[in-house]
Formats: sequence, structure tokens, C-alpha cells
Amino acid sequence: MLEPGISHETTIVVTDEVSIHFLGAGVTPGLSTPAMIMRLEMTARDAVLPHLGAGQDTVGVLVNVSHLAATPVGMKATFRARLTAVEGRRLTFAVEAHDEKEKISEGAHQRFIIDVARFAARLKAKAAG
Repeated sequence: MLEPGISHETTIVVTDEVSIHFLGAGVTPGLSTPAMIMRLEMTARDAVLPHLGAGQDTVGVLVNVSHLAATPVGMKATFRARLTAVEGRRLTFAVEAHDEKEKISEGAHQRFIIDVARFAARLKAKAAG
């Protein structure tokens, strides 16, 4: 059963693949904002996935986060999501991230519970025109 308070945490080591490279030579690559947001979203998803019914999953529908500090390649980053509200199929999370030195992100994220088969059928129909 989904109730506020469910939480999850994941930790990664920042790699070149999830870092920005457009600032030029001599600038240490750091965790990109899109990669940070993806990891916050997946942490929220993983928090509730064990509590969903068969054939259900969640999809992100709203992200409102700040990227507060840069995290260089090689440093660990930890992502946390805590379910704060359940309104029908809408789930709201408080999310945050820290690297080994400081808080790097904070904000809110919403996900909707979906029936995977129905969602897939709608996507297939849309793609077919």
C-alpha cells in the first residue's frame, strides 16, 4: 500500500558518460543536470515500485528541482526520494541529492501510476498514426 513516508536512496560514482563536456578543455567534467534529474526520477520510481500491483509502474510527469552544486567525475553522488503525498494515481515526492562534500540538488517530483499494457497500447496506436 502506498503511503507517505516511503523512501529510497541510490548512490552512483559520477562517470564521464553522465557529465557535461561543453565548457572546454581544462574544465573538469561534472554531473550534468539531465543525468541528475534522471537519477532523481529513477530513485522515486524505485521507492514505490515494490508497492505497486502486477502490471503497474510509474511515469514522471513533473520535475521541479534545483541543481545547487557541481559534482566532478569520480565523486560519489547519493540521491534520495521520499513519498510525500498520494492523490489517486498521482504521487508526489521530495527529492534531494548530495555528493561527498555538499547538497547538490533539492526539489519536488511527481509521478503517475500507470497500467503498463494500456500505456504501451496507447503509445503504439499513437506511433501508428
